[in-house]
Amino acid sequence: MEWSKRVVVRSGVRLVCRDAGGGPGPAVVLLHGLAGHAGEWDALAERLSGRHRVVAVDQRGHGASERRPGDVSHASRVADVVAVVRRLGLGRPVLVGQSLGGLTALLTAAAHPALVRALVLVEAAPRDPDPRAPRNIGAWLDSWPVPFPSRAAAVSFFGGGPVGEGWAAGLERHGDGLRPRFDRDVMVASVAENARRSSRPAWRRVGCPTLAVFARASLLPGPDIDAMLAQRPPAVAVSVPGTGHDLHMERPEILHDLLERFLSGLG
Repeated sequence: MEWSKRVVVRSGVRLVCRDAGGGPGPAVVLLHGLAGHAGEWDALAERLSGRHRVVAVDQRGHGASERRPGDVSHASRVADVVAVVRRLGLGRPVLVGQSLGGLTALLTAAAHPALVRALVLVEAAPRDPDPRAPRNIGAWLDSWPVPFPSRAAAVSFFGGGPVGEGWAAGLERHGDGLRPRFDRDVMVASVAENARRSSRPAWRRVGCPTLAVFARASLLPGPDIDAMLAQRPPAVAVSVPGTGHDLHMERPEILHDLLERFLSGLG
């Protein structure tokens, strides 16, 4: 599979996307999680690209997109998705988001129902405010032994295998080693709203078909998942055995099969 680089500029913020594939199915927009990058979807995108146009977005503050945007609110990320969909001519796409990308996808579907054909949440669920969110993210990022002396060291730190490779691919080389393609303070600011605002009201406004995919070793509390499904019983929920929070990198083949079965039922 070969990607085409697409650049969308909205309100002076540069968003870089990977665009590939085509076929009879609806377009699919892939949104990574916090501190991630568009490339972590490569294995899934390759499988989808035979039947769908696939666009993976480096969200603001991440990857090749604007590193220090002035606004990292949820509303800014939603507006970015809308701009990408419209300017790349994606029609009514399926939004697929993992973790924080899943929240962005959910909020977009709630705010722009006519724009989104279906929603797929991967290890993402609406939640109540969590005052600890910024502090926890900061502590997690501070635990990274930056700079990494080598790609192998980074892969090992992130758990090895496809997950370790995926995270390591998001680093860039500097004179002293490999460093993230984002700034810590931007990441912490990106979850600031999670500390004070619930996303449950937005979830109740989502009207499109929804698939929720959770890891067996999910980072999401069970009560949050139960409350999510009780609020919108039509949502389809699946738990994938033997996976963790980054299941889209661990088992892309299973996620692809789940997606295709879900999309084939849309009519």
